[in-house]
Amino acid sequence: MTHPHRIVFANEKGGTGKSTTAVHVAIALAYQGARVAAIDLDPRQRTLHRYFENRAETARRRGINLPSCQFAVFEGTDAAELDRLVAELGAGVDFLVFDTPGRDDPLARHVATQADTLVTPLNDSFVDFDLIGQVDAETFKVRRLSFYAELMWEARKKRAMATIREGRRELDWVVVRNRTGHTEARNMRRLNEALAELSRRVGFRIAQGLSERVIYRELFPSGLTLLDKGHLGELGTSHLVARQELRGLLASLNLPIPAQGLPLAEPAAAE
Repeated sequence: MTHPHRIVFANEKGGTGKSTTAVHVAIALAYQGARVAAIDLDPRQRTLHRYFENRAETARRRGINLPSCQFAVFEGTDAAELDRLVAELGAGVDFLVFDTPGRDDPLARHVATQADTLVTPLNDSFVDFDLIGQVDAETFKVRRLSFYAELMWEARKKRAMATIREGRRELDWVVVRNRTGHTEARNMRRLNEALAELSRRVGFRIAQGLSERVIYRELFPSGLTLLDKGHLGELGTSHLVARQELRGLLASLNLPIPAQGLPLAEPAAAE
């Protein structure tokens, strides 16, 4: 039996664009012909779940077909119960997407250690960087790993053994730098150096994510994404640039797109 590729969006800090990124990646995969299911592990906020509910309602109200996915919100506290939901939703799909709470959560850690691709969105600030490592106040050199980074390091070591023993895919940890546009140049350089150092020590990759844009907040009520070109009306230059950012992010994640997958969209020059 082929298991779906698990993509876990996890960050113990809120406000990093985690749910927005998860939705756009899931819909981008659906547009490419992949079968996708999504599980929201934050029953209080339900951002991912509500986004897909809004999308389904827009499709119904307008009488249009929108690529989407199966989706559910998990309201329990037991990992075994969650695993049963994962098995149920994961049957027959290519990708299983998890959106986790922006706080320390045992179920988030559970699915993170089982991920094939772990995506950790970060805002470009040392406040967010503290999630994965602490830096010296004078030199900005990394002093120590965070608990979260150590947990992921151990998960990657265990997965490496399972890869040899069971033929499983290695855990690919990708730190996605969201909202980079507001970072001062000197601070950006320090962040670049600290992230590069930590990536060598812990083994994650670094990818450019999505900039801070009003369009993402405006799309939420309709459940539409930047990929729903025929349903968005007139798009400004910033929207086209944002779509290019999304394409770049999806390419950086290096996901195993099914052979029948369709192009994400026409080249930028055609727009």
